[in-house]
Amino acid sequence: MNRNSQSPFANLTPVVKNLLIINLICFIPFIVLSDSNYQVNVVYNGGLFYFGSPHFKVWQILTYMFLHGGWSHILFNMFALFSFGPILEYAIGPKRFFNLYFICGIGAALFQMMVQAIEVYQITGAFTIAQPLLESSYLQYGEHAQKLYDIYSTPVVGASGAIFGLLVAFGMLYPDLELMLLFIPVPIKAKYIIPIYIIIEIVLGVGQFGGDNVAHFAHLGGALLGFILIKIWRYR
Repeated sequence: MNRNSQSPFANLTPVVKNLLIINLICFIPFIVLSDSNYQVNVVYNGGLFYFGSPHFKVWQILTYMFLHGGWSHILFNMFALFSFGPILEYAIGPKRFFNLYFICGIGAALFQMMVQAIEVYQITGAFTIAQPLLESSYLQYGEHAQKLYDIYSTPVVGASGAIFGLLVAFGMLYPDLELMLLFIPVPIKAKYIIPIYIIIEIVLGVGQFGGDNVAHFAHLGGALLGFILIKIWRYR
């Protein structure tokens, strides 16, 4: 064994390391439970529901960040945290990195619910509907019934909102750092990649394409908070 070889996890900063551990621990129920049990027992208690939903609990604004809907979901988020997190934590310090992560994650949740509230108001003329557990409460809105039902019954899970905040912060602090993407064989500077990524999220969020169950506005909310915090903290 080469004594000079070093584990890729050796240089992990403390906040990033603990976030990775917590996320992986919270993913264990997904591995050991069936899909139905996982959704009922874990997602329906910890996932983020619209505030007008009978499933909504205040703690979901925090807990949703530590739940993921599948292997690809958690691997993408944790890979981004592993790749960009330590650099940011070294740059701004553990305390501010901790604040950045959680403020972006919570801000993403609030931004998502704000967009949902606007959509509900456009359909119903109010921010909530009466008796949301009854099927008839949705059917009266005709072609908008499915959209309304999805808002009330589909939870948001994942650390993506917080991760997008980190990506924007990283792009602001290291705009000229070249990054390699799997599907693009040439290095591209962060100041080009990240804005393009944000534009894609805006297009997907506004377009609301069929079959797309990704909470794009949560991503955008986290990105916006990341931008605001770096500006407030006056990092250059």
